[in-house]
Amino acid sequence: MELWERLRKSLGATRALFGERLGGEGGGIRPEALEEALLVADVGVETTEAVVSDFRRAGAAEIRGAGGELSWLKARLRSLLGQDVGVPVRGAPHVVLVVGVNGTGKTTTVAKLAAAARGKGRSVIMVAADTFRAAAVEQLRSWGERLGIDVVSQRAGADPAAVVFDALTAAKARGVSEVIVDTAGRLHTKHNLMAELEKVRRVCGRAVPGAPHEVLLVLDATTGSNGLAQAREFRQHAGATGVVLTKLDGTAKGGVVLAVVKELGVPVQWVGVGEAVDDLLPFSADAFVEALLEPLEERRP
Repeated sequence: MELWERLRKSLGATRALFGERLGGEGGGIRPEALEEALLVADVGVETTEAVVSDFRRAGAAEIRGAGGELSWLKARLRSLLGQDVGVPVRGAPHVVLVVGVNGTGKTTTVAKLAAAARGKGRSVIMVAADTFRAAAVEQLRSWGERLGIDVVSQRAGADPAAVVFDALTAAKARGVSEVIVDTAGRLHTKHNLMAELEKVRRVCGRAVPGAPHEVLLVLDATTGSNGLAQAREFRQHAGATGVVLTKLDGTAKGGVVLAVVKELGVPVQWVGVGEAVDDLLPFSADAFVEALLEPLEERRP
């Protein structure tokens, strides 16, 4: 219940948008209104066209009345999100790379992930591999002090791959169960930086067989579908296995969740809904769709 309530609150602006545009007279949903709502919520042109086309094609034969329309829309949006992410195969230690451009909340996300892992009883270290930006190292150290979690770091300008290798070597020696790595925030157009990220991945595999076990791409929900070009590059070069969508509470573009999954084929695993350390929620597709369409449910005959 807590997950539902917190996700519902974070989607307030997007939910209001859907309610205003789709809650027509008699509770019916017009195709034109559905198209507008999806586009304004930043679901993306391609995904919007597919949903509206299917809605028109279904017609009265499948969706009779307002209740039928809503049930159809719930099922269609839910299908776009695929299966919820299961428990990943864990390594020893389990290595998580966190990647993304500057300004998305990446370093803060590393701290939140570490706190969540420790909350499950795991021993954790954080790795400050963003040696390009000295402030990132200091920010992660500050989080480490607040949370009481060790941070492995080196001098500014050090080789990020070397920092990661040393951290993983130390983690194995100490029997640490989870290592979460903060990589440099980088523009997807900077090919040399992408090559550096690929090097970090190779070093992880040499230090710990099968690592990295997860590569989480941090995207800012307030940028909407504009972040998809970045995401495609990171999926290619970093092998992103999942997305962390931050700042979901500060935007009416919550529909970007659907665009990310549809366009990239990569699941959303976590959503950030605030600044506090526990404001990182495991993503639930069912809860997302229910929260998004709640105003229409309330008007259902």
